[in-house]
Amino acid sequence: MFPYFIMLIFCGIPLFFMELSFGQFASQGCLGVWRISPMFKGVGYGMMVVSTYIGIYYNVVICIAFYYFFSSMTHVLPWAYCNNPWNTPDCAGVLDASNLTNGSRPAALPGNLSHLLNHSLQRTSPSEEYWRLYVLKLSDDIGKFGEVRLPLLGCLGVSWVVVFLCLIRGVKSSGKVVYFTATFPYVVLTILFVRGVTLEGAFTGIMYYLTPQWDKILEAKVWGDAASQIFYSLGCAWGGLITMASYNKFHNNCYRDSIIISITNCATSVYAGFVIFSILGFMANHLGVDVSRVADHGPGLAFVAYPEALTLLPISPLWSLLFFFMLILLGLGTQFCLLETLVTAIVDEVGNEWILQKKTYVTLGVAVAGFLLGIPLTSQAGIYWLLLMDNYAASFSLVVISCIMCMSIMYIYGHRNYFQDIQMMLGFPPPLFFQICWRFVSPAIIFFILVFTVIQYRPITYNHYQYPGWAVAIGFLMALSSVICIPLYALFQLCCTDGDTLLQRLKNATKPSRDWGPALLEHQTGRYAPTIPPSPEDGLEVQPLHPDKAQIPMVGSNGSSRLQDSRI
Repeated sequence: MFPYFIMLIFCGIPLFFMELSFGQFASQGCLGVWRISPMFKGVGYGMMVVSTYIGIYYNVVICIAFYYFFSSMTHVLPWAYCNNPWNTPDCAGVLDASNLTNGSRPAALPGNLSHLLNHSLQRTSPSEEYWRLYVLKLSDDIGKFGEVRLPLLGCLGVSWVVVFLCLIRGVKSSGKVVYFTATFPYVVLTILFVRGVTLEGAFTGIMYYLTPQWDKILEAKVWGDAASQIFYSLGCAWGGLITMASYNKFHNNCYRDSIIISITNCATSVYAGFVIFSILGFMANHLGVDVSRVADHGPGLAFVAYPEALTLLPISPLWSLLFFFMLILLGLGTQFCLLETLVTAIVDEVGNEWILQKKTYVTLGVAVAGFLLGIPLTSQAGIYWLLLMDNYAASFSLVVISCIMCMSIMYIYGHRNYFQDIQMMLGFPPPLFFQICWRFVSPAIIFFILVFTVIQYRPITYNHYQYPGWAVAIGFLMALSSVICIPLYALFQLCCTDGDTLLQRLKNATKPSRDWGPALLEHQTGRYAPTIPPSPEDGLEVQPLHPDKAQIPMVGSNGSSRLQDSRI
């Protein structure tokens, strides 16, 4: 929690505000905004690559949640007992001591659950076997794809259809849907929280959650995980924040929004921790073991440990339905943002009248491509690939992209120019704390985390499975594929830019393009104001300038280029 809150205050909130203000000022997606400095448009392409990777595997997580949701529509949860065809002799259910080893243990032997759990190498829970042997039919190697799990493939199709239907009219439809997908999980969380804290042993789980383990504070992985979680939960460097902010009204108070959303988001994460660990504490009490023995991470928590804990509750199918419905809604909220980011970037980049009118077809094309690319993740080796993408494709590349975005705006475009842009948009400059974080603190923190993460790097594992070297190499290539967009596009832009010398080309490639600025004519005041009024032949109305904004002096690196292209 300590690294988490440090990263929130000094990186999360400042970068969240930067991306919101960036997209809102230009009214462009993650590619169009780089008119601010065309040489760094590769940052936008890097954001698109990251969003593509996450969009592919994140919908697979949603499809598994759909599968568990449908499986919960029964009187007895299928992962509650060990009397199923897929269970092994090592299965030990927590509900019935006489059922502990699928009937293979003689009835005369004592059925002491605590004793059995102390020999955890011999025990596998029914929820774990249901997950590994029935849902996934997990292969023993990442290279052995085996068969495609048709039930998961069907659920993947359902999840993509739901995402497409909710985005069929762009932000107009998704905006309405999000009222439900963003608020109802709070209802479910509160129901589960009230149920959890009233269970015996819940206090033990909550204390385990809140008690600091100070020896972990010096591990770079903890700080790196905290940074990744902040970037992941807030959506920094995905391009989604820039995209959604581009639909805001120009004078919307995005500073207030960024503070409220960031704090609410992270408070929700902490609140969800109480919900999870109260149930895990109850389970640990029931089994007579330490909380650390039942706690898990990643898919193991969502689809093994927590479902097993739910089997111990009265009317367990009801709680299971609520839990997985909440996971589906949370996942869909994220998926809407990812898909809209890609669609908006494509539409903004092409920019012709046909694609603007046929945006629905672009959305359909992206959804179909995402479904097809997600099919390998529903195979028997799919979970290995999902975790590989999660660990490499969207981890440290996020912080690299954010760091370069921050540096390019503050030091290439110029911090004074950007602060003036924000003042023109909001009526006040960014607070001093954000100015300091943007210029010095956030990039420094990100840089040191990257350095120490490299120093303390450990290869990825899944339970006891060690990923082979070739798979780790693919993971690094996925991570680099988003970051490499930045230098590659910079070189391409240098080659295409006019100039007699390299220095002249560099200068021309980094200065704002002539169409950088507010999208609407009525907002183009100060140094963005046209010096030659549009004539009636142009078919444009002359908008009156806001008196407070008209006094901003014509300064900045793009002043001269703006004067040269004043006719719109």
